[in-house]
Amino acid sequence: MSKRLAAIVLLAIQTLRTNPLHIFLSTLGLIIGVGALVAILSLGDGLEQYGRNQISTTTSLETIIVTPKTRDWIDGVSVARDTVAVLQVDDAEAMAASLSDSADVVLKRRANVAVRLPDGAERTGAYLEALAPVVLNMSWVEVTAGRFFDEADEHHEKPVVVLAEALAQRLAGDNAVETLVGQAIAIDTLTAEVIGVVAAPGQLVLGPYAPWTARVPKAGPPELLVRVHQVERVPAVKTHLESWLDTHTDGGSAAFTLVTNEARVAQVQRGVRLFKLIMGLITGIAVLVGGIGVMNVLLISVTERTREIGIRKATGARRRDIVWQFLTESIVISIMGSLLGLLLGLAVVAIAVPILKQVAEAPFDVAFSWASLGVIVLVAVAVGLGFGTYPAWRASRLSPVDAIRHE
Repeated sequence: MSKRLAAIVLLAIQTLRTNPLHIFLSTLGLIIGVGALVAILSLGDGLEQYGRNQISTTTSLETIIVTPKTRDWIDGVSVARDTVAVLQVDDAEAMAASLSDSADVVLKRRANVAVRLPDGAERTGAYLEALAPVVLNMSWVEVTAGRFFDEADEHHEKPVVVLAEALAQRLAGDNAVETLVGQAIAIDTLTAEVIGVVAAPGQLVLGPYAPWTARVPKAGPPELLVRVHQVERVPAVKTHLESWLDTHTDGGSAAFTLVTNEARVAQVQRGVRLFKLIMGLITGIAVLVGGIGVMNVLLISVTERTREIGIRKATGARRRDIVWQFLTESIVISIMGSLLGLLLGLAVVAIAVPILKQVAEAPFDVAFSWASLGVIVLVAVAVGLGFGTYPAWRASRLSPVDAIRHE
């Protein structure tokens, strides 16, 4: 069967080589349609990737925040809860163990503070976050200057802090942020030593959990920050956290609020999907015109090869053999046209993207996924089968005697 199929494909290719210019002009509509489809799918994938990156850099897309509820809504009125669940370091470590290597867990407390250099009068508002030791082995923390705090700093009497890059730059002024490492800064009425700077957004001051929890009584209740290693696993990890809270804490998951950015990701995906569908329908018209061109070249081929078809049928060829021959030719033409359209679309995207980046002033890059390639292959096969069926059927219905007599 495979040898027979290979022979049919080879025969189709040899037949198509007899008039390549005619075939190229007939499939020009298909080439343009597939090229436009490739460009739209590539731009759509690029837009989705850009949206996900923007959400990731501004909202921590892969992060789940577990916050104890401090208030309830009763009859439309916000009322303070009688009891508030309190998470401890042991809880964070147990949750981290239950998640294995799929996520990192951080226990933190946050307080609003004023930060300034000892010799400066201007104060800067910041968020002080005391982080439990579970964070110390998290490889995703990028230190740009100095070092991150370790377990020894947990038990050190002298408080130390790590600054987010944006806050460090504001405090350093015209100097490099590295100059702050080793210096003392004032945090409200306390003094702390800066030991490092990390690549983190916002006005953040990070410090070891125990020293700063004891020194800042106005800090909010402990929260859990769960950073999932794979964004796609965020929903599954969220479900796991709810189950873990139900079995390991008083009040269960109902006593906590789990916050993710799944809704924003879904909004981006829906918007891009709508863009792809609408533009895909528009380019579908060009693909339809291209399919008509494929049908036209095959109908002409049937007319030109009527005697050949009659001789083949007279020498024992069955109807299905004729059908398969012309369907194969149709699919080969469609695949060739789609491949040329693929190259055309990628060329258009390669030219258009730098222009779009220049005009929009956005770090936008094109993306072409395997799913998009699969769509192109399906389009090629669908056009070949859809528009090649009638010419193939017409060729198979020819009478051998009439076909041989045809001039």
